Formats: sequence, structure tokens, C-alpha cells
Amino acid sequence: MNIYDILGPVMVGPSSSHTAGAVRIGLITRRLLGAAPVHAEISLSGSFAATGTGHGTDRALIAGLLGMQPDDIRIPDSFSFAAEAGLTFTFHKINLKDAHPNTAILSVSSADGRTLEVQAASLGGGRILVNQLDGIRVNFTGDAPTLIVHNLDKPGCVANVTSLLSRNGVNIATMQLYRNYRGGYAVMVVETDQNIAAETLELLRHLDGVTKVTYLAAD
Repeated sequence: MNIYDILGPVMVGPSSSHTAGAVRIGLITRRLLGAAPVHAEISLSGSFAATGTGHGTDRALIAGLLGMQPDDIRIPDSFSFAAEAGLTFTFHKINLKDAHPNTAILSVSSADGRTLEVQAASLGGGRILVNQLDGIRVNFTGDAPTLIVHNLDKPGCVANVTSLLSRNGVNIATMQLYRNYRGGYAVMVVETDQNIAAETLELLRHLDGVTKVTYLAAD
């Protein structure tokens, strides 16, 4: 347990789940995309869909996509700032079975053609959990330095990534492996004890079988 669990986040808005957590979902989506989004299709499920508008969840998600933090005083006016930034968006309500009640799916795109779909839940106290990336089930919070490697599901990919990290002085804290089907598309989610240097990330991007590398450095 850390002090964040006891005190909760410093934030703007009435609810840590519906506002602070929603900002973090938008923000981590922007970081995972690796660029400023120019369009977002956002689906809200459960409590987010039922009461999110009144609690400012919609504005909080857009604020996060714009790069704002949970304590940013501009959050209530995020729609106006989105218009200035060239970010267009739409909201929909959906019913996700077996999902956390505060769940959102964000499908985003950038001006240079990058696309990403993120499903994440707000757990309370400003904490979030990313459940899916581009339709593949994952499970991470983004609290620790987190490396996400998209790769072909073939022998040697995992070993190549872990060996490269070891040679560059990076210790793995946790590692999760996911795939859509055997021999198809896979994702590694690696939490590390240290931040990873830009040079190491570039080497990872050139490994055989690796199609995409995303990195969330510790705040």
C-alpha cells in the first residue's frame, strides 16, 4: 500500500473514479498512441455510461487525451480546448459483460496515421487498469515503468527482448505475455525497475519479429 491508496489523488472534479481516473485513462491512451490524437471514438460502459456526464467523465477523458493531469483546472473546459487543438470526438454508450462498471473504450488516431484502441477501467482513488490493447487482453496500470512490445507470435521474440534488456542493464519486475491466436499477433507487457533509455528502445524496435514498441516511463 502507498500513500496514494490512503489519501487519493489531487484532482479537479467531484469523483476520483469518474473524473481523476477518467483523466488518467485518456492520458495513458495518448501516451500509448505516442502522438497527439486528432480523433477519438469513445464508448462508455456501466456507471460511466449511466452517470458519467453528470460527474464530468466525458470532459475528463478528453482532458487526458489533450495531455492534462487530474489536477488541471482546465478540465471542465476540455471540450473547448479540444476544438482549439483540432481534436474531434464522439461518445457512445455500450454494455460490456463482465467488465468493471467504470470502463471506457477509446479508439484514437493521430495526424500521422497511428491508430490505437484501449479498453481501461477506473478502479477508484484515481487508479486505473488497462484491460485491452487493440483487442488483445492485457493487465497493467502504468504506475511502474512499462514496456509494451507488439510482435509476431513466433519462437525467439521473447528471448530476444529479455536478452537485449539484460545487456542494457534493465531489470524486469514483471512480465505478461498475450496473443490473439497461435502464430498470430502477440503483446508483451514488461514492468521494469528502471526507466529504459531511448537508445535501448530504438534497438528493441529493430528486433526481428517486433512490429511496435511503446514505453511508459515512470512519472
